[in-house]
Amino acid sequence: MESPSDAVLALLEYCTFFCMSDRFIYWLALGAITIIRWLPLAVCFVLGQAIGAFMWAILPRYRKLARENLSAVFANEKSSSEISRLTFRHFTTLGANGVCAFKFAALPQETILRIAPFENSEVVERNILRGRGVVLAISHMGSWELYAQAAFQRPETRFGTVYQALRNPYLDELINRDRRKGVDTFDRKRGFQAAIALLRKPGSAAVLVDQSAGNGGVWMPFFNRLCSTSPLAAALAIRTNSAVVPAAIFKSGFARWRIVYGEEIPYDRSNPEQLTADINSVLEQQIRQSPADWFWVHNRWKTPWPNLLIAQQKRGIYLPPGTDPLKLHPFRFVVRSPNWLGDAVMSLRAARAFKHGRPDARLAILTPAKLEAFWKSIAEVDEVISFAPEDSLFATASKMRGRFEAAILFPNSFRSAAEAWLAGIPRRVGFRGRLRSILLTQIIDEPKKKRAARPKHQADLYFRIAERCGAVEPPPVSIPPSRAVDGEIVVGVCPGAEYGPSKRWPTERFRKTMELVSQNVACSWVIIGTEPDRNLAAEILRGFNGKAEDLTGKTSLDELIERLRTFHVLLTNDTGTMHLADGLGIPLVAVFGSTEPRLTGPRSSTSIVLRHQVECSPCFLRECPLNFRCMRAVAPEEAAKAILKLVKPG
Repeated sequence: MESPSDAVLALLEYCTFFCMSDRFIYWLALGAITIIRWLPLAVCFVLGQAIGAFMWAILPRYRKLARENLSAVFANEKSSSEISRLTFRHFTTLGANGVCAFKFAALPQETILRIAPFENSEVVERNILRGRGVVLAISHMGSWELYAQAAFQRPETRFGTVYQALRNPYLDELINRDRRKGVDTFDRKRGFQAAIALLRKPGSAAVLVDQSAGNGGVWMPFFNRLCSTSPLAAALAIRTNSAVVPAAIFKSGFARWRIVYGEEIPYDRSNPEQLTADINSVLEQQIRQSPADWFWVHNRWKTPWPNLLIAQQKRGIYLPPGTDPLKLHPFRFVVRSPNWLGDAVMSLRAARAFKHGRPDARLAILTPAKLEAFWKSIAEVDEVISFAPEDSLFATASKMRGRFEAAILFPNSFRSAAEAWLAGIPRRVGFRGRLRSILLTQIIDEPKKKRAARPKHQADLYFRIAERCGAVEPPPVSIPPSRAVDGEIVVGVCPGAEYGPSKRWPTERFRKTMELVSQNVACSWVIIGTEPDRNLAAEILRGFNGKAEDLTGKTSLDELIERLRTFHVLLTNDTGTMHLADGLGIPLVAVFGSTEPRLTGPRSSTSIVLRHQVECSPCFLRECPLNFRCMRAVAPEEAAKAILKLVKPG
């Protein structure tokens, strides 16, 4: 069992120096408990309230956690000031419950029953008399130790409880010494056969149902927020055909409590997940009755480690019938886009994986303004946050501050990590990068380079980040390109490359290719590119007699996307436009020389890469210091043949 008293002792463990022995901590705790048991209960209650107020003052981290949890649950029902007052009241209540918990073992039974009367206990007795075991679904409500000292001391049945042992064996024995007076305790690390045997006698076994179950739980809504939930109560009940009865302890006044058994929860043995969800629903009702009594300083909705995404969790996700994923409390990701169009397109698969990795995901993209239109065209993106080149680091960070649970950083730059760190985003994920490790909370290991190994495509490197966060392969992008309505074959030409001239196939070869294709098939040509590419387009069109349109420098990014969809094929260098067309499913003929298609080439099955390996390729230089032989090795006849193969597959 874990309780407010357990939490106090656990905090004591953390706060002591590592050199202190377990036995020393035990004697320290024993002394404190002995003093408490000499005090009157009323004094213990007041002392506990004072300790709770003191903890509220000196533990800002837990104060913040409690307030955040309360805000997430009651934001639409309570004002900010009401939540602040409730946070303080929770600490004083927790302190009173915790200190009094150590006192209860020294009180006679008649006193305990007077200060903590039972309600509806016959629901347990009725099932036991019928020969049916009872699983008590209990939680961190009120003063926990009353279960062991009062509720489990009923003569009508044998009680037991499943608990998780403390790390310090002496403290664990100290806490459980008083609990074991007439109560069987089952350490969950030793299995559940003893608990199953007790239920079959029949008896009653208590199971905590409000703790985060980590990677071993079922992910389902709790107060409309997905969290990992233990399936143990449901599993024990179904295994032994036991009744499931919720129980809670509420503070009812000064040093007074009430122990309340709820009505039996009906269930279908073929659907244990629904039973677990129903237990969650009852727990929500109990907490709403007395919110100050619940253990809000426990991070019930903690983000799993290392997997932010939960699609591949061991026990999966269960949304009860009627649950609308869009109405779940959102888990908000912000993905920092690469700065170049080609890299942004290659990161798309990974970005989409974060959206599909959990049903409550909300995906925002932080991107340079020049790429805003691209990300807005992606259906899975819920929000695009753009920044201009002149925006400062602090200005960019301010656009994200207080809005996201996790930042996924595709660029390896120091600045991208600093943006997320300054924004106060708690989970910051990315490759180690340049001098930025201290700013990341989750560093993704980069693949080790092996001389004989096939190089990793850049798109796969981005997806590696998603995989290490628990991603599954997202569904394929279903963006069929539109074709010219009059049936005319349209061939696009992209002669530029912003990286530098080493990636540009000579203009005369583009023109010659256009002439060869036009001799074999009726088609029109559209030259696309940015403003600096206008001279290249003019050189290509000089002397060309076919039907052609020059759009260089005349299209915005969103207009370019729409125009690309009208192409039957695109003849291009290794450019961002090549990646954009590849992502849209446009057939490509891509000319490579100074760069490596295995790293940055198109990946569609309808794409053809033209490349002749020379001894100095790939050099990745912006300008060729030699004779440009890698690009000149690609002949216009090859390009024309490839285009004709794509537009006339027969």
